[in-house]
Formats: sequence, C-alpha cells, structure tokens
Amino acid sequence: MEIREMRAFVAVVEEGGLSAAARRLHVSQSALSQTVRSLERQLGVRLLVRDHTGARPTEAGRTLLDEARTLLARHDAMIATITGLPDEHAGSLCIGVPLEFPVDLLPPVLAELSAAHPQVTVNVRHSPSTAQLAELLAGELHVALVRDRPTDPRLDSVLAVEEAMGVILPAACAEEVAEAGDVPPTHPFSGASPRPPEPAGIRLHRLAGMSWVGFPRSDAPAWYDQVTATLRTHGITAVKLASGEDHPVTPEVKLAAVGTGRAFALASPGWARPLPEGLAWHPLIGAPLVRRTWAVWRAESRSRELAALIAALDITAV
Repeated sequence: MEIREMRAFVAVVEEGGLSAAARRLHVSQSALSQTVRSLERQLGVRLLVRDHTGARPTEAGRTLLDEARTLLARHDAMIATITGLPDEHAGSLCIGVPLEFPVDLLPPVLAELSAAHPQVTVNVRHSPSTAQLAELLAGELHVALVRDRPTDPRLDSVLAVEEAMGVILPAACAEEVAEAGDVPPTHPFSGASPRPPEPAGIRLHRLAGMSWVGFPRSDAPAWYDQVTATLRTHGITAVKLASGEDHPVTPEVKLAAVGTGRAFALASPGWARPLPEGLAWHPLIGAPLVRRTWAVWRAESRSRELAALIAALDITAV
C-alpha cells in the first residue's frame, strides 16, 4: 500500500462519497475510484459500501481507517520535521495577494471558509507574483494569488479572477482618443442600412504615441510580455516605469505618473480608489487585454481547509 492510496481512502470515508473526496484531493472521480478498487484488491477485502447516498466503510474499512489516520499523521509530522514546512493542520492559512487585487473577491471567500472551518485563521500579505511562488515553494505561503500561471509540476492552480482591463487617462487626452457613444444614422434616402451605434470607450490603437505606465517585468513576466506584445500590435511602444526596474508600482505612484504627461495606466473595472481630479477610467473596446489571476498551491497539500479555500476561489467551478 502507498501513502497516497491510504490518503485517498480516508478522504472518501471522511467526505462520505467519491465526488466530494475527489474535489478535496483535486483528482478526477474515476481516478479516485480506481485507487480505492486497487486498495481493495491488495488487501483482499471490501472496504466501502457504495450506494445512492454515498460511501461508508465496512468493518474492515473502519479498521483500516483508524490505522491509516495514525500512519498518515506520523507521515505528515515526519515530513514537516524534515523539510521545515509548516503543519497544514495547525489552524492557519497564509495567502499571498498581488497589488490591485479586486477588493470584493476575498471577503465572501473567507466568509465561506470560516463557516465551514471556524477554527481556521487566515493571514493575507501583498507580494509580487514571482516572490509569491518562491514563498509558496519555501513553505511560507499556503496559497499564492498570481498573475502568471506556473508550469512547475510541484504546483497546482485554478483560475480565480478574469478582468477586462480599461485605461486611466488625463481628461484632455481622453477627449482626443475617446470613441463617440453614438454614430449618426445613414441618410434615409441613401439606400444603405443604418449602422448601429458603437460602444462607448477607447480603442487601444488610439493610444499610439502615449506611454504606458507599466510595472516591472520581474513582478509577472508572462503577463508583462502579453501586455507589451498587445500594445506593440496596436502601435504603442513607449513604457514608463514609474518606480524603477525592481520596485512595485503602487496605485499612488501609477496615478502620479499618468498625471504628469501623455501617459496612460491599465486598470480593471473594479478599481476601488477614487481618482484625482483630471483623471478618469475608460473601458477598452473589444477587451484586448484580459488580466487573469491564478490561485496556486503545492500539489502535495492535502489540507481540508486549503481544499475548501481553493474550491471557493475556483471560478471555473461555478
């Protein structure tokens, strides 16, 4: 028997069914079913009784459950001692959050987690995406909310946020580049059909000749490359790093840089800060830039509290 097989069996019994246990373990239901059947074949006994109400252990299954829990607790304690990783069942979770994270996302997620696991405390701290991933692998974070989806096989991820980006512009610049909200209809005697009104907003190519107030590439390399590539295809090549190469661009610095000349900043519709006089937010027509934020955790994690948090963050599960 392997540790993963015993962990899978315990999860099925504790969750009362394969579907809930599969979500907890972040595996498919069919894979989990195969694992349980393999365990039964190895032991030569039936471990679970399954029906329309779920799954419950047989007498042999209850015996294995007690032994497996003891063995798993010893195994996890040994790993924590050797690696120095924090105990996932210690009653706390640490979440990393990037700058400009939607203010309305975490409160309902944390409320849902608190209702299911009232003993858990949550700590939140801001950090760039690349720094978060390093902290996650070092055991300093339980969940990282990052702008680049990692490819490291030691990490798992789900999509947590999608934001169609708009732009913050000085009012004088916005008047030059904004699209009209209505297009005059074709003359009734011209023989042509009237054109529908165009959506209000700004087309990205109209910002050519202005500078983008960007963030350091080291914060989120893949997202930075996506932004700059899209800007280039629309004729925008100038980048203004308001804080230098290695310092995060805070909202205050970003707004100050936009207000000093022909520059613009990207911002989501959920931008929560009041804008200084003379600046305004505008949508980009066609949503050419969509910022995604991924919830990332260590693939080896088996904490029920962590699984509940991930399930609440996963927008693809809705």
